[in-house]
Amino acid sequence: MLAALGRLLLNVKNQMMNRAEQNKTTVRRLYEEIIRFGKLEQLETIVDDEFTGIGPGKGAAAFAEAVRELRQGFPDLEWTVHDMLAEGDKVAIRWSWKGTHRGLFRGFPASGKTVTNDANVIYQFRGNKIIRSWLQSDRLGVLQQIGVIS
Repeated sequence: MLAALGRLLLNVKNQMMNRAEQNKTTVRRLYEEIIRFGKLEQLETIVDDEFTGIGPGKGAAAFAEAVRELRQGFPDLEWTVHDMLAEGDKVAIRWSWKGTHRGLFRGFPASGKTVTNDANVIYQFRGNKIIRSWLQSDRLGVLQQIGVIS
């Protein structure tokens, strides 16, 4: 009986580890395929309808709107994923982006300046989809780099 319980626990642990790896693959796809190439229509395949976290709305549409706003201001965005960790239903990622401020961003006209931004995000999954995110980004640094704050 003890051996059977041990096998069961090992099986559950392996399933959890596999799920964490699948979630990491999904987050990597988010940045390297969907956001990078502006394929925002594909967000529906990985973002839950009840998603909250980036802006005021819900679901893939809210996620897409936040990305569109950023890409409008910085159309040549290049993302770099530096670190990614997963445990249970969460994936933590540290990334940076670099882009040129060539369009309207948060009401500020294009400055033509090259900008870099660093952030940490935690994504929570329900099943195979992202249900929530928590973002810590250097927004002040971006505003300083485009020259609207000293």
